[in-house]
Amino acid sequence: MRHKPFIPGRRLDRRTFLKASGVLGAAGAGLLPGASTVRAAETEIAAGEEIRRSICDMCCIGRCGIEVLVKEGRATRVQPFRDYPRGPICVKGQSILLQLYHPDRLQYPMKRTNPKGSARAAWQRISWDEALDTIAERLDGIRRKYGAEKVLFYAGDPKDAVRPNLQRLALKFGSPNYGTESSVCHRATVLATSLNGAGSAGLTPDTRAVILWAQNPAWAMACEMERLVQAKERGVKIIDVDPRLAPTTKLADIHLQLRPGTDGALALGMARVIINEGLYDEDFVRDWTRGFEDFRDYVQQFTPEKVETITGVAAGKLVAAARMYASNLPTGWITSAASTVHHWNGCQNHRAISAMTALTGTVAVPGMEPSIPPLSFRDITDWKTLLPPLRDKRADLKDFPVWEQFVQEIQVNRLPEYVGEGTLRAGLFVGCNYRMWPQDHLYSKAIRDMEFAAGADFWLTPTMELMDIALPAATSLERLGPIAIAERTVFLPQPVVRPIGEARGDMEWMWDLAKHMGMGADFWNGDILATLDWQLEPLGIQAADLMKEPKGMVIPPGKPQSGKPGFKTPSGKFELKSAVLEKAGFDGLPVYREPPEGPVAAPQMAGKYPLIFNTGSREPMYTHSRHRNNPRLRELQPDPKVDIHPIDARARGIQQGEDAVVETSAGGITVKANITHLAQPGVVHVYHGWPQADVNTITARTLDPISGFPAFKSQLCQVRKA
Repeated sequence: MRHKPFIPGRRLDRRTFLKASGVLGAAGAGLLPGASTVRAAETEIAAGEEIRRSICDMCCIGRCGIEVLVKEGRATRVQPFRDYPRGPICVKGQSILLQLYHPDRLQYPMKRTNPKGSARAAWQRISWDEALDTIAERLDGIRRKYGAEKVLFYAGDPKDAVRPNLQRLALKFGSPNYGTESSVCHRATVLATSLNGAGSAGLTPDTRAVILWAQNPAWAMACEMERLVQAKERGVKIIDVDPRLAPTTKLADIHLQLRPGTDGALALGMARVIINEGLYDEDFVRDWTRGFEDFRDYVQQFTPEKVETITGVAAGKLVAAARMYASNLPTGWITSAASTVHHWNGCQNHRAISAMTALTGTVAVPGMEPSIPPLSFRDITDWKTLLPPLRDKRADLKDFPVWEQFVQEIQVNRLPEYVGEGTLRAGLFVGCNYRMWPQDHLYSKAIRDMEFAAGADFWLTPTMELMDIALPAATSLERLGPIAIAERTVFLPQPVVRPIGEARGDMEWMWDLAKHMGMGADFWNGDILATLDWQLEPLGIQAADLMKEPKGMVIPPGKPQSGKPGFKTPSGKFELKSAVLEKAGFDGLPVYREPPEGPVAAPQMAGKYPLIFNTGSREPMYTHSRHRNNPRLRELQPDPKVDIHPIDARARGIQQGEDAVVETSAGGITVKANITHLAQPGVVHVYHGWPQADVNTITARTLDPISGFPAFKSQLCQVRKA
């Protein structure tokens, strides 16, 4: 049986889509306005409809509550889950039914019937038992012949239902080589703050100053935007640091529009102002920091005038921003997206940003004051017990020793080398997208060259086309769990409709796979409810209790606890000068270094490629590579585009909407020109995730030596008319 491949870039006529998915019939009955959209506003329940509650999985971080109205077994429309702490749902969540009922959904387990490397994979439908037997047999064969560590277990997106389950499967199998897409996303920000000791506290009612560092929740995390608007209404001062103009810029009292990749210099310049003007917390710095004197001496070279020449931020604005932040304490918040670490010096840049929280004493000392522990259930991974004995078999141990000390997932960014040298020989991939990596053809080849690869996804994506076995994953509306905690509400999402075809939830099929591997006893013999009860035991509740409470259960706070004060660093202090980095041969201070392929470090290259090439920002309708096959969302943004400032477009004779070629030293792609003041002069931005204009094919494979993160946002390019 030849299964039609999933093509992310193809467009469906909306009426054809709705007819094929069965939604048009609902529209004809008056359940969908205009026979074309899914309503998100709260409306009266129609005859025969029932409200069922779940969690939205249309983005990777929101986990917002969603209400689904169901009639005769079919979901007909969605609306906000008013009483749930996370929400409201954004445009992606409003379109979730077009994902659920998409005619291209992968509905059955499939087996490849032609060799890898063929122009297009051919597939045959098989049973779940045959699929899991095959996976178990092939992975066990690799384990017997080469060792369990030769198998990579990889989790992409959606995250919450996949990651802990897959890591447990990996560790019980005997492989420490479990990795995730966070090795190009946010884990380096966690690494940087862990090297320092901690990040800043979150947004609270007492917060008086906020720095949004390359953070655009209006597009990337809509559930946070409302909190920022409310903070602004309370009089909170907001400083926006971003190379581009963004919706959040409208909230800002000061906008610092820096050159991409120079975040560290800007942070060090602000730190100099805070120190030299006596705006820092002397008691905190004296008692709870390591390396302050060396840090103080180092930042002296970052005068406002010098920082202006590096970053492009006016010296007066830098001084004003530093004073605004440090003068509106005692409570302040610095929040950033992964953008700060998507540079060759990204880890150190982010450490410099984090250092300002220590200077101003806005980071709490763990254990200093009694606090109420956050709600948590048992960690299904059990990695603290299972991983240490396997540590020496990690694939990334030699390449990224600092990462290995702090991150329980391996750094996957050298996958081509690991496969090429035989360190990894097989893989189980869940929600993987090889196009997330720079020079992604190398990663496609690495997966194709594995002796065996199996995967699970909603679709037969280009990555799934590289697999030997493809498994149909259930969406959040079709599966039980995982347990969700928002503030002090514990919620267990239940299936709101029957799965499409034979799609299965991730815990369900992984636990079944464990049984096929002879490890059933370590996975509650496949009993999902028993697993959930084990996880919930510390909270004193069971899965059956949560299933009776569709709006979740509020767990009252326990007694405040206190412990020995100190940060989780070798010194027990906030380390402005990191002992771990010094021991590993790196600079202990958060030193600033220019992007190696930039106008300062590579002036000859800048002569040929005069524009700075920035990639990776979110759009409100898409999540990375997802949803371009969703007709409602595709109408909002139908084509790949490059944001280019009017000055740069005019100099190149480029008109709005024309085809333009973006070229780097690695090649070129054709996109639509979007002439906009969102971009600053001399900097262009290309959105990622488009298969017909794959930005990562022209992105250099330059990795941060500490974190291993790619430099997505600070190389050079040229733009010309197509």
